[in-house]
Amino acid sequence: MHKNYKILIGIAFSPNLKSNIFEATRLANMFDAELVGVHVGTKSEKKKSDLKALLSEADSLNRPFKTIWKVGKPVDVILETCSEQNINLLILGAIQKENLLKYYVGSIARKITRKSPCSVLLLIKPSLIRVACKHIVVNGLKDDRTEETIKTAFVFSENLSCNKITIVEEVSQHELHVKVNDDKTLRKANIARERLTTRENQRVKNILDDINQKKITVKTQSIFGKRGYSIGHYAKVKRADLLIMNAPGKLGFFDRIFPHDIEYILSELPTDVLIVK
Repeated sequence: MHKNYKILIGIAFSPNLKSNIFEATRLANMFDAELVGVHVGTKSEKKKSDLKALLSEADSLNRPFKTIWKVGKPVDVILETCSEQNINLLILGAIQKENLLKYYVGSIARKITRKSPCSVLLLIKPSLIRVACKHIVVNGLKDDRTEETIKTAFVFSENLSCNKITIVEEVSQHELHVKVNDDKTLRKANIARERLTTRENQRVKNILDDINQKKITVKTQSIFGKRGYSIGHYAKVKRADLLIMNAPGKLGFFDRIFPHDIEYILSELPTDVLIVK
């Protein structure tokens, strides 16, 4: 981590604020980062004292906490603050609006993640007490951004004292070029799968050769299926504590995580998700 690592947390005075603040202060200390809070709305003495009280209950920060008060649309204010403050990591916890908790978080998160100039951490179940991070799943798909994302997974792993990383290589079914309809084509398909798995493993190995893996157990896993969906399902089944993904292109992963018509969007997220920019 570089010296001036800065983390931003959105401050919404909702039931989840306390656990969001507790998570953010722990992360800031683990990364030796400066923590900045932004509240979209007017500043009042009550809000100031409520926030001060919450911060006094959380872990003491290594660096002073900075609060920004700004009126405007949540998405615009958060994105502007990221740019103005040179933020490295934006933490999005649960934000409540008209009791449509999950839907609101989803729509806000989708807009912010698409446009954010920095990495975004989506907290699904923020906790007052630290829950140890034991397993990180990271995408290993063939993409220019993947190397940076895998390197970030190792940085997070070290700072969170997590000693297990699985790199998931998603291979779309159509790459097999084999339609299975009898034993012969099944054998053909299996050979094609093995060949693709070997190719993917080698590509990831080339990235890993440049990374100091220290005492981390690293596993590679090829999955044949729908991109974005497969890795989410894998992270859920393996009960990963953190899923790390490349930032989305124009479309793709995010449209599957946040289908526009699903109200309870966050139930679709398998675990906390870090989107690397």
